[in-house]
Amino acid sequence: MHAVGISRQSGTPAVRTAVVWDVLRAVLADRVSATGRARLDIVDAGGGTGGFAVPLAELGHAVTVVDPSPDSLAALERRAAEAGVGVRALQGDAADLGELLPTDGADLVLCHSVLEYVEDPVSALTAMAGLLREGGAISVLAANPLAAALHRSVAGRFDEARQVLEDPEGRWGDRDPTPRRFTREALSQLLAATGFVPGEVHGVRVFADLVPSRLLDGEPGAARALVALEQAAAAHPVLRDIATQLHVLGRR
Repeated sequence: MHAVGISRQSGTPAVRTAVVWDVLRAVLADRVSATGRARLDIVDAGGGTGGFAVPLAELGHAVTVVDPSPDSLAALERRAAEAGVGVRALQGDAADLGELLPTDGADLVLCHSVLEYVEDPVSALTAMAGLLREGGAISVLAANPLAAALHRSVAGRFDEARQVLEDPEGRWGDRDPTPRRFTREALSQLLAATGFVPGEVHGVRVFADLVPSRLLDGEPGAARALVALEQAAAAHPVLRDIATQLHVLGRR
């Protein structure tokens, strides 16, 4: 079974990120309207190779990526050059954000697949909060333990699935590459504790990681139908809680 990812170049939004982009487009439009500035300042903490940063730059925004990996930043710069846009790349960890970037200088901060790996999630979010202007927002995307339990059970790893549910960090064992995962409640509480007003939590990749890619091959409209299904399930009161990732917007 392979996770499904559809290229934007084909005209179809990527199944794995469509729900996140729906939220980002709305928050960007709101911020542009509120500030009167068409070009917003965006920081992508742990933005890696630019999966979000480059498309945001293509929309005309000023984007800075901070990532600890020089290889990822080099790939980001190549990707940006191919797209014909400029993205500022800085090497550093979440703990370095306050030293690398000015306070109150960003309209939006992306924190995608970062909180699972940082040494101290509270300190990381506090540093990100310091980057935001009043009225700015943070986009948080994090791994969900309930999905990990579901996926381990589907793979026949029943003891590991049970361990995920019992472990306070949502891990399935010592060999689990993800240091921690977050439930919907835990994410909202973490944002509130670091000075944000958390918004609605959406499920990301509810079905996409369960659908074999072969089901989309040669089926006209199948990818778009799966995107529509993901969008419908994102805020479902039950289905969102079994999504591979959870997405929440926090406002300052």
